[in-house]
Amino acid sequence: MKSLGLIRKFVIGLALVLAPAASYAGIFISVGFAPPALPVYTQPICPGDGYLWNPGYWAYNDEGGYYWVPGVWVQPPTVGVLWTPGYWGFNNGAYVFNAGYWGPHVGFYGGINYGFGFGGVGFAGGEWREGHFAYNTAYSNVNTTVIHNTYINRTTINNTTINNSHTSFNGGTGGVQARPTPQEAAVAHENHIPPTSAQESHVQAARAIPANFAKTNGGHPAMAAIQRPGAMNTAVPARGAVASPRAAAQPANAARNPAQATPRENTAAQRPASNFSQPNRSAAPATTRPTQQTEARPQTQARPQAKPRPQAQPKAAPRAQPREQSAPREEKEKGH
Repeated sequence: MKSLGLIRKFVIGLALVLAPAASYAGIFISVGFAPPALPVYTQPICPGDGYLWNPGYWAYNDEGGYYWVPGVWVQPPTVGVLWTPGYWGFNNGAYVFNAGYWGPHVGFYGGINYGFGFGGVGFAGGEWREGHFAYNTAYSNVNTTVIHNTYINRTTINNTTINNSHTSFNGGTGGVQARPTPQEAAVAHENHIPPTSAQESHVQAARAIPANFAKTNGGHPAMAAIQRPGAMNTAVPARGAVASPRAAAQPANAARNPAQATPRENTAAQRPASNFSQPNRSAAPATTRPTQQTEARPQTQARPQAKPRPQAQPKAAPRAQPREQSAPREEKEKGH
């Protein structure tokens, strides 16, 4: 009896371990046409220690079609796990989305080159070391004066079928022809953790912004990446984007953002270029204050110059001449 009880507990425990992977892996979205190519963009600087990079990707909505979910730095649900990005795969005449997940190892994500360490196989942007995440600055944009858990490893993964086309789907015509490696196939049987609530909210926020849809941005989203979920003021535009990140974010909260988006967007746009926001902030007041003073001084000097003009009374004589010429004008008008 005791042995049967132990067997039952083992079977139940095994089911609980495998259930998250099986149930979450069964959530699919099927579309009849391929997603757009991946846009080119720069990675925002990591907002703090412990954040892991989630690459941007094309999601789908029945009402608006494909829309871009910006790349973002997020906090993992627990220590020691890594993010496996979702990917589109062609199967039985349709494009099916395989959702991303957290796990102890990075699994198969279609061979898609998402960049920033996700070159198509595995992840080269960092690794866990004794309970702390160490960032590989060869792929991750990290301020090393603030975050000290860093290293440099420029080893690249040789996968020539992916890197040049920015293809966003696996299989089918024009797709990445990649199959899971034995290691990636083994990862599929590990315990997986679904996206966190912050990640889900990030997707919902992206879906609520009309400018993120491919039919509006032409495959070049103005909000290609942000620093962390909800930080729309840190948006980085994709190469070729027409609209500014500030304009792209306005439809999400049309009544709230317009007044606050302008100053925040100016500082956010400076961060990816220099990776340091403090020098840019100190420079901004220095340039604005002198311009306000120089504009005010000429205005005060122009007003006294305008006053002597009416004081010059000799101009009264020319004013009387038009009155004399008004008579002929009246006669002409009358003649008409």
